[in-house]
Amino acid sequence: MHIIDRRLNPGGKSLANRQRFLRRVRDVAQRAVREAARDKDIKDLGKDGNVTVPVDGVREPKFTRNPSTGVQDHILPGNKTYIEGDLIERPPGGGGGGGGSGEAGDGGADGEDTFRFVLTREEFLELFLEDLELPDLAKRRLAVVETATLRRAGYTVSGSPANLALGRTLRNSLSRRIALKRPKAAEMETLEEEIRALEESQPDAVILDELKAELERLRTRSQRIPYVDPIDLRYRRFEPYPRPVAQAVMFCLMDVSGSMTEHMKDLAKRFYILLHIFLTRRYKHVEIVFIRHTDHAKEVDEETFFGSRETGGTLVSSALVEMKRIIAERYNPEDWNIYAAQASDGDNVSSDGATSQDLLRTAILPACQYFAYLEVGDEGGPRAGFVEHRTTLWRTYEPVSKTNSVLAMRKVNHRRDIYPVFRELFARKAGQEAAAP
Repeated sequence: MHIIDRRLNPGGKSLANRQRFLRRVRDVAQRAVREAARDKDIKDLGKDGNVTVPVDGVREPKFTRNPSTGVQDHILPGNKTYIEGDLIERPPGGGGGGGGSGEAGDGGADGEDTFRFVLTREEFLELFLEDLELPDLAKRRLAVVETATLRRAGYTVSGSPANLALGRTLRNSLSRRIALKRPKAAEMETLEEEIRALEESQPDAVILDELKAELERLRTRSQRIPYVDPIDLRYRRFEPYPRPVAQAVMFCLMDVSGSMTEHMKDLAKRFYILLHIFLTRRYKHVEIVFIRHTDHAKEVDEETFFGSRETGGTLVSSALVEMKRIIAERYNPEDWNIYAAQASDGDNVSSDGATSQDLLRTAILPACQYFAYLEVGDEGGPRAGFVEHRTTLWRTYEPVSKTNSVLAMRKVNHRRDIYPVFRELFARKAGQEAAAP
């Protein structure tokens, strides 16, 4: 038996070769994905995209002849110096006759520094989350596309016998039989009784023959017009449709004063990216609001949010006041599921603690589904979970978090701790959201 696989590969490409290539360049592609993630917007991270890979990272070992040893045969054009059978002396030092090959190699290297290839959404997320020590089960959960639900969508003329709509099929059969005037069974039984009665009495041959001919005509017509025809069959039709979900808004709050280093901002961005991926799995429509602050807060775009640095003190309550204003103007808590993530190094004016606590308790937390505070530190600090020094902002938020489960707090210093911390923050909420309509 010979089996020929005629299934089309995605996009006309060789799927097996693509998977083999990604396994071979996994380390190089992972570094390229990390660099691309720094330049990508949060909303664009989950989309397909080009990744640039150095050509040196994908070279394969291969066997070649040693030009300085062995016997080599060449076919050369005719010339005035050599004739057939002449032996050409080997160049000294094993060279190949000048520096042409070296120059060509240098030129080739200059002209072929990098190349680009396209990663799918799942491949990009797989490589992006790999360095976060993501468990396989949770990783698949983040990468799987939302499944659709089936609903009734009328009837169709073909389908599975289990989906046969008997009522609609018999109604079509009755309509067709009436339209084509199919003989009824009672009509033929009455005619048969008349024929038997005539045969038992003094039959009139002419009338008897007419009745028999009429009965045969009715039987023939009944056979030509079946009781149930294939054109009468109707099957219940189902179509997939997206699971209806509510809309959500994601507030990103971050301190952008001089004490926030690029490493701290990178930690915050990775956390925001995971939060956005998490929300887009459960909500069809997700909006993002970026609020940066020093001693005053302002709503900005994403590029300004992560790229701009300002000088001045730190006043956390200004960001909470700005968030309160935006919620009141654009995001009614009755219509929106509100999530907030705040990243800071923990600095705050000590006199601002009471104001921040009051804003959290009375205005922010009652409107939010969840509020996550991520305190970012230097890379040389301890692993997540160790709070060796309670900053001003940590001491401000800690009493609120003990009395209100909507607020959760974690401290992160290393990039590898981002996902474990994220999973701790949203493990309980994830189960609740999955069951939400």
